[in-house]
Amino acid sequence: MTKLRNSVGERIREIRKAKGLTQQQLAELSGLDDAYIGSVERGERNFSIDTLEKILKGLDTSAHDLLYDPISTTHTSDFVQSKREAVDEYGIILSQLNIQQHTALRKILNEIKDAFL
Repeated sequence: MTKLRNSVGERIREIRKAKGLTQQQLAELSGLDDAYIGSVERGERNFSIDTLEKILKGLDTSAHDLLYDPISTTHTSDFVQSKREAVDEYGIILSQLNIQQHTALRKILNEIKDAFL
């Protein structure tokens, strides 16, 4: 079970950093102590579902975003880490856009993709 706890802690850290939050800021947003947040991120705490819910609310994210990993692990760890950071950052940007902006961005991304392929 330690592997799952470590993975969840790492994802919490990745999402927190992608949102530009410090451990202290996340602690304040979630109503927890910053040292506790650090120990969760390092996989040192066997935390409850209630605590996870507080952290998710503080991160303004869902359990799906925390547990779903769309990045293939067939590449080097640096490549995987870079892709995860990009996905987290893009997800945050997308959550701030309206439907018209989403549509425009998809068109732009498709044009960029076509230019590279």
